[in-house]
Amino acid sequence: MFSHLPSLQLLLLNSNSFTVIRDDAFAGLFHLEYLFIEGNKIETISRNAFRGLRDLTHLSLANNHIKALPRDVFSDLDSLIELDLRGNKFECDCKAKWLYLWLKMTNSTVSDVLCISPPEYQEKKLNDVTSFDYECTTTDFVVHQTLPYQSVSVDTFNSKNDVYVAIAQPSMENCMVLEWDHIEMNFRSYDNITGQSIVGCKAILIDDQVFVVVAQLFGGSHIYKYDESWTKFVKFQDIEVSRISKPNDIELFQIDDEMFFIIADSSKAGLSTVYKWNSKGFYSYQSLHEWFRDTDAEFLDIDGKSHLILSSRSQVPIILQWNKSSKKFVPHGDIPNMEDVLAVKSFRMQNALYLSLTRFIGDSRVMRWNSKQFVEVQALPSRGAMTLQPFSFKDNHYLALGSDYTFSQIYQWDKEKQLFKKFKEIYVQAPRSFTAVSTDRRDFFFASSFKGKTKIFEHIIVDLSL
Repeated sequence: MFSHLPSLQLLLLNSNSFTVIRDDAFAGLFHLEYLFIEGNKIETISRNAFRGLRDLTHLSLANNHIKALPRDVFSDLDSLIELDLRGNKFECDCKAKWLYLWLKMTNSTVSDVLCISPPEYQEKKLNDVTSFDYECTTTDFVVHQTLPYQSVSVDTFNSKNDVYVAIAQPSMENCMVLEWDHIEMNFRSYDNITGQSIVGCKAILIDDQVFVVVAQLFGGSHIYKYDESWTKFVKFQDIEVSRISKPNDIELFQIDDEMFFIIADSSKAGLSTVYKWNSKGFYSYQSLHEWFRDTDAEFLDIDGKSHLILSSRSQVPIILQWNKSSKKFVPHGDIPNMEDVLAVKSFRMQNALYLSLTRFIGDSRVMRWNSKQFVEVQALPSRGAMTLQPFSFKDNHYLALGSDYTFSQIYQWDKEKQLFKKFKEIYVQAPRSFTAVSTDRRDFFFASSFKGKTKIFEHIIVDLSL
């Protein structure tokens, strides 16, 4: 437009009806020093509108309809001495964050930038805005990797500064172990433990040894140990078939420096059993045989004491407490009015203890410990849900609610309302577990699928001021 006027030093574009200044609007005006675009109806300025104006010393955009400026719109103006933005009312939200920071750093003289919104800043100066950081970031979950196989459970463990994931794949009769690749930045196959209808793989680290409990529907369950000389997992011991018939969950825990795990058994014939490490192997330590068809076990600390919660298809979840003298779990209570709970998970937020209880029919529940009992915080509609998984990345607390009938929901904790709010829908076919994995300062969560592909989502921080 102005390329035939390369020596122009002053340009007045006042009192017109311009609404937009597009990229490279002043291309070729290398020696322009004064640019006045006042009293127009400008609402939009493109990011590279002033590109190439390195000699510009005075810029006036006064008395327009500008509510926001694109980030770094003045970055080419090396010689700028004076900027006039009077007569514009800015939206002093995240879009203005970069301008707020630029005003603090620039050597140019800039007129006051007045705010029209949000309401608390109306008629105030942008310089007086106090809080941007909290409001100007949000989070999101984006697909990082898709694994071309079905799965029902995912467990993560660290060994020798590396991060691993063990995935139970009943249809492929595998327990697939993946390793995080620091160069390719994805999860790659590391080893494979084969079996029959594997429904759970749980890693146990004792000293420098890595064990994996492999729970199977048929032919018993087994424990494998990583063998350095073979660089693979080899069978270490069997778990007696008479006790574990239809395993549903494996839970690892420690009491007074002693290592245990429990397998919840969901068949009428099976017994949910606690196993203990005795420096040579794991042996059955306690059968919790008075409870039938257990779907899930959760170990948790309530007021400094060790407890187990067992959920069951046949009755309400029961609470067992560790007795220090007998060194056994004894019945301690239950969670009333909560029949047919498929899974129980415990988590902590702001030093309070919570439970998430999954139900396939009816509402799933979030409950909080109030120093005497668990009380309901929130009911979540959950028809078709097999898993309601809490997980946290730094100060962001989430619940992932899987569904066999519709999209799965991720909820995020709202500190002000003290409730979980719907945050994002994700599509996973027949999800069976959600597992958080962090590595290389990146946060992921695995969504296992009983009928489709296993998906790995990355948790990202989104800067709204960009």
